Amino acid sequence: MPRRPLPADPMVRDLIRAARRSSLSRRSMLTGGLGLSATGALAACAPPPLPPAKGSSAVELPKDVSATDKVVRWANWTAYLDEDDEIKGKYPSLEAFEQKTGIKATYSVDIEDNDSYVNKVRPQLQARQDISRDIFTLTDWMAGRVIRDQLVQPLELIRMPNCGNLLEALKDVSFDPGRQYSMTWQSGFAGIGYDKSKVGKEIKTVDDLWSIPELKGKIVVLSEMRDTVGLIMQQQGVDISGQFTKAQFDTAVAEVEKRMADGWIRRIKGNSYLEDLKGGNAIAGIVWSGDLFILRAETENDNWEFVIPESGGTLWSDNMMVPITSTHRRNAQALMNYYYDPEVAAQVAAWVNYVCPVQGAQEVMAKEDPELAESPLIFPTAEFISKNNIQGFRALTPQEDAEYSATWERVRGN
Repeated sequence: MPRRPLPADPMVRDLIRAARRSSLSRRSMLTGGLGLSATGALAACAPPPLPPAKGSSAVELPKDVSATDKVVRWANWTAYLDEDDEIKGKYPSLEAFEQKTGIKATYSVDIEDNDSYVNKVRPQLQARQDISRDIFTLTDWMAGRVIRDQLVQPLELIRMPNCGNLLEALKDVSFDPGRQYSMTWQSGFAGIGYDKSKVGKEIKTVDDLWSIPELKGKIVVLSEMRDTVGLIMQQQGVDISGQFTKAQFDTAVAEVEKRMADGWIRRIKGNSYLEDLKGGNAIAGIVWSGDLFILRAETENDNWEFVIPESGGTLWSDNMMVPITSTHRRNAQALMNYYYDPEVAAQVAAWVNYVCPVQGAQEVMAKEDPELAESPLIFPTAEFISKNNIQGFRALTPQEDAEYSATWERVRGN
């Protein structure tokens, strides 16, 4: 898959090794030479187990018509699949899947954030009404919710041989032991992004966002609680992977409220935060790592910088699942199996620049682009994760989840 050519930055290796800032281009920013292995890195950030589901019972599945209705409908996030550089909405790897399998794939960028998407489709799923999607892609914590609430279908892993290529560290995640309901799509980091040409000093910490005059009113932060609040908690000295308290959570939320009231934060947004950055309404924010590659490429602006704050960053995974109402489960499984082919996974990873979950993809990439295959942002090591204090936000109990989410919804204005 050809990538949009961008100028190489000779400073990149030193910047990544320092883990303080990175000069983001779709290709050249990812050279780190760290002897990479994602397995140990992801294991280092595994959250504690979710509480067991109560009152679980067998769920009647809809009749699968995959054999006669050769379609699959996929809901995903923005900038999350290899896209043709010239034709928007044209996805080379997905077209190759269609040609290989004869299955017509519909790809929809539906997901603004986990809460808004699931809140929209939950009533239909609970009523067993078709949501016109056969795969949706949700972050670990929300994946745990929909599995617990029996809103997704079990996978027939025996029909998905490529899925054995899933990284060892991801095979027994707490929210889905043995991967009975989900397969990781990509993983990634949350940190700080900013346009260094419009900021008078280097940004190294979350607190720097609130101290640089030209940033006032031009900061966007993510509506994903575990990323925005998580980064602020880390800045306040909290281990977000451990047993933090409600008081510590509330202190971080109060910081968000203060910065909104004082006019520093412009908006709390989901995926559409990128539009604020593209349009110049915002010049800094709490962002997802891979999105900054897309931003730099699409705006042809090499000044967009991604920073893992000195206090740490967050690590998360998004997961493909089959909604309980889908009548095309086997077509969905065929698509998941296809993207676990290391050749295909490497093609996607080279474009999206998120953490790749597929064993063998790094070796494939190394044949085409040895420098890119050494990226700590695609194939991170446990050393890189530890050095930069990158943590997974711990799993919340159902009571905590309801209470914390209600607090965050009030703050973000929903």
